[in-house]
This record gives sequence, structure tokens and C-alpha cells, in this order.
Amino acid sequence: MSILVTGATGTVGSAVIERLAAAGADVRALTRRPEQYSGPAGVRAVGGDAADPNALRNALQGVDTVFVLNPVTADELNQGLTVLTLARDAGIQRFVYLSVLNAETFTDVPHFAVKYTIERMIEQFDLPATVLRPSYFMQNDAGLKGAAAYGVYPMALGNVGIAMIDIRDIADIAAAALLRRARAAGPLPREVIEMAGPDALTGVSAAKVWADALGHDVNYLGDDLDAAEAAIAERAPAWAAYDLRLMLGRFQRDGMLAKPAARGTLRTLLGREPRTYADFVRDVIAGV
Repeated sequence: MSILVTGATGTVGSAVIERLAAAGADVRALTRRPEQYSGPAGVRAVGGDAADPNALRNALQGVDTVFVLNPVTADELNQGLTVLTLARDAGIQRFVYLSVLNAETFTDVPHFAVKYTIERMIEQFDLPATVLRPSYFMQNDAGLKGAAAYGVYPMALGNVGIAMIDIRDIADIAAAALLRRARAAGPLPREVIEMAGPDALTGVSAAKVWADALGHDVNYLGDDLDAAEAAIAERAPAWAAYDLRLMLGRFQRDGMLAKPAARGTLRTLLGREPRTYADFVRDVIAGV
């Protein structure tokens, strides 16, 4: 078995590769700069990216399983469809695709709509795939440590509730799904797995988690989407800041909660309880 991981140098992709390598899998990491790749021993770096069809054709040679992870970019749709189409045309019958929770309902949020479109392609062509639908990543809040230390929680989550999930749990489940498909005698049926953490966090309750961990008051800055977009635009392109503004607006209106059965499914897949936001915050503060 040979598994190609796209998005290999990102937070999720690198964590998935670590788990696959530890399990003894033959792993190939797709990266623009293979000469600079410093992943686990035994992992083969292959040059290219998901926007380059010729490089992808070369990267897919000898591969039988693909982890499709496309970062949120302006051409994410093109990249996702290109990877899947070229892999399908190469005869590959084993896929794991990282989508997002509520992709089918948050259709006014660009990166959600992109992922739902890619899901529709997987369904239409009956690709043998595990579609993972994780909630908002806890690690998106890792950069808020400084703000929390100053006494504020600035992420405009609203008051409905976001069932955040830890990237480490996502990686555990993604790697297990890839290994299960890679080791199977033939293609396995398509499946969709919702992944959400155990707590429905609001802006106020997330601030309290930081306050409890730090031992001082941390105040939620509120639901001002203009301020949220401006803050994001200081470190990201304007199109991305607007995309995330739309996402936060949907969080404020609808929340981000998985179906009731999702927690039990997650517990079964992990073999333990999923990590909590309090676990994550303690790790961030400790520098883990």
C-alpha cells in the first residue's frame, strides 16, 4: 500500500503523516519544496501541488490511497476537483477527504460551499471515500493565547454554540480511515463521519475556559463582525478575512453542532473520549 497525503506540510496533514509513518505505512508527502521536507523517517517527499496537474500525475504513480486535504485558498475548488479527478482517472479506489461540518447548509460561506461541491463530486462518481466533516478546529484558537493573557477572548463565536474539535483527534481518525482503506482487499463503501467535540462553546464560555486556566478574568469581546473581519485582515488576504467573517456570522446565527449520534461515533472511533477545549487550552498554555 502507498498513501499520498496532500496538504502534507499543514497542521492536519503533518499530524496524519506522523500517525501513518508510526503505523509502518508507505507514505508520500506532496509538497512544493521536497528538498526542504523534514517529516518522519521513511516518508517520501514528492514535488508538486494540487494546482499542477502534471506534477500530480507523477505524484500519483504507484499510489493506491489518497488523503485529499486542500487548504483554504482562492483556488481550493480547482485543487480539490483536480486531485480527485486525476486520482480517479489513475484507477485509485481508496480516498479520505477532509471536508467540514455543515458544508451542505453554510452555502453562503465560500470555503464551506467549496467543500460541499467536492463532496457532491465524490457522491456523483461513487468514489470509495471516507468523507470527514470536522467542526471548527480548536487549534484555530492557539494564537489567542496572548490576547487571553491580556484578558480578552476576541473570536466572535456568538452565543449559540460551537462544538470545536482538536486537530489531534481529527488526525487519529483520518489516519485510521486511510489505513483501513489501504489495507482492505478491495474498495470499501463510501461513508460520511461528522466530528465534533463534547462541548458547545460560546464566546463567553470559551473566554471562561481561558480564565480558569490562566487564573484571571478573560472577557469576551462580543459579536462585532466588522471588528472581527478587520482583525483577520491584518494577517490574511481580504478575501479570506471576508470568508471567515461570513463563517462567524453563521456561527452566531446557527452555531456549529453535529448530529446527536456524532459524539458516540467519535468515541468509538477514537477508543476514548474526544479531547475537550479545556484540555486544549491547558496544552497551549503549557506549550505542549
